[in-house]
Amino acid sequence: MLEELRIQNLGVIADATLPLDPGLTCITGETGAGKTMVVAGLGLLFGGRASRAPLGADRALVEGRFAVAEAALELRERAVEAGADLEDGELLLARSVSSEGRSKAWVGGRSAPVGVLAELGDLAISVHGQSDQMRLLQPAEQRAALDRFAGADHGKVLDAYRAAYAELGACTTELTRLRTSAREMAREADMLRLGLEEINAVEPRDGEETELAEEARRLENAEALRLAAATAHGAITGDPATGEGGATDTVGAAARALEHDAHADPKLAEFAERLAEAGALLAEAAVDLSSYLDDLSADPQRLEEIYQRQAALKTLYRKYAEDLPGVLAWAENAAKRLGELDVSDERVAELEGRHAELTARTADLAAQLRASRRAAAERFSAAVSNELKGLAMPHAEVDASVEPRPAGRGGVDLAVDTAVSGATEDGADEVELLLRPHPGSVPAALHKGASGGELSRVMLAIEVVFAEIGGPPVLVFDEVDAGVGGGAAIEIGRCLAKLARRHQVLVVTHLPQVAAFADRHLVVSKDTSGAVTVSGVRVVDDAERARELARMLAGMPDSHLGVAHAEELLAEAAKMKS
Repeated sequence: MLEELRIQNLGVIADATLPLDPGLTCITGETGAGKTMVVAGLGLLFGGRASRAPLGADRALVEGRFAVAEAALELRERAVEAGADLEDGELLLARSVSSEGRSKAWVGGRSAPVGVLAELGDLAISVHGQSDQMRLLQPAEQRAALDRFAGADHGKVLDAYRAAYAELGACTTELTRLRTSAREMAREADMLRLGLEEINAVEPRDGEETELAEEARRLENAEALRLAAATAHGAITGDPATGEGGATDTVGAAARALEHDAHADPKLAEFAERLAEAGALLAEAAVDLSSYLDDLSADPQRLEEIYQRQAALKTLYRKYAEDLPGVLAWAENAAKRLGELDVSDERVAELEGRHAELTARTADLAAQLRASRRAAAERFSAAVSNELKGLAMPHAEVDASVEPRPAGRGGVDLAVDTAVSGATEDGADEVELLLRPHPGSVPAALHKGASGGELSRVMLAIEVVFAEIGGPPVLVFDEVDAGVGGGAAIEIGRCLAKLARRHQVLVVTHLPQVAAFADRHLVVSKDTSGAVTVSGVRVVDDAERARELARMLAGMPDSHLGVAHAEELLAEAAKMKS
């Protein structure tokens, strides 16, 4: 229950605190006094769109204090998640808007996103105004209202249908993609296969290009390399043909000469040892050069093979990558991509089978949904028509019509029951509320057959029906009695009083017949001082309340006859309430 609402710098209300009680609270006041600012303040408090604070004010502020019942488990849980402490069952909410348009929100004294206020508002309060009547004229809103009335079991069917519909849509998209892009995907797969075949035919090895370049250089310079190696070998070993000694002989002779006189000086022994080591190294080099000369040969055939191999690798570089590591990486990625491009007939057939299964399942759930809606529509129509009898429309009937949506008018066509219907995520039905104002008249859609006063009463009747099955604890009505007067206004007041037995009801009204049923009566009054107009809110009781009703009745709050009429109206309302 909303215990208190404070509004600061909102519209013409500079600062007002509304004390609120259980039951029915009516808010009245002269035109332009700012009655609708109360509803605007509630909208702002629960996450509605915010404009800037008025000129000359630092900020606009709305604060609300709620008493949260123990049974409101979902509301309590969400408030605690937002940081509120509900040990005493009290929830404080606040919202401010600066002169620059910046908005801040608080839950339980802690800063919170504005979206949290909207979530709490969905659980705590339901606001109805003339704009809501206009929304009620829309088929989507009428279908949503019927689904809400149908109950939890119906909701499970609706959820199952929506899940199946979404899965069917995903399958349809994938199947369409496969069918539409099969040619392009097949072309891409062929190109990848040709590329892989070309690379596999060459069979490149990592590091191969360096090995080939080194071998090609040796073969290209074989004669020069042979001459250099032979010259070096001869210089080391000497020339047997002429008997000329080589470097090994010279070094050996030097070592022997030093060894002959090494006994006289140890240093000569060291030099001799070093020359002996040098001789051994020269002998080893001579053996290696001899082996190198044996292996070295000019092989034009092998050189041509190398040239052909290098040309094959360069062809791969030109087509697939700049170097050999890039070519190998391309081949690896191409193999992976081929695995993704499954465009086989088996894959298409598999998806077609899955699509058929999902189509049948979605159609079956759509049929269940239609049957559930039609059963709920009978109960809903009877309940709303019954409430209209108490709203001065004793012969009116409301019929919630549930008919198949014509084929081609949804996201997909489904064979539901015996007819093909256009289906959307909400089902394959078109729901429309029809009103028959009196016997003999032809039922017509609300937007065609209902006057403003009739529409107000139909909406109120629907709200009463919803109240019987639960809903938020606080209901707010903003001039939903527009276009109504006389006896119908009294019946609306009595209906609101009945509704207030189970809910806290706040009503902004211009009808004294409605205000007479209030358990608490608040008056918004304006005070003009110079060029500035501000409004305040006060509670009226007893004689002051009768004067306010007299003002509403005839614009004469000081008329004895007007006050007497108002007192009579109050007494009659009290009798009806009891």
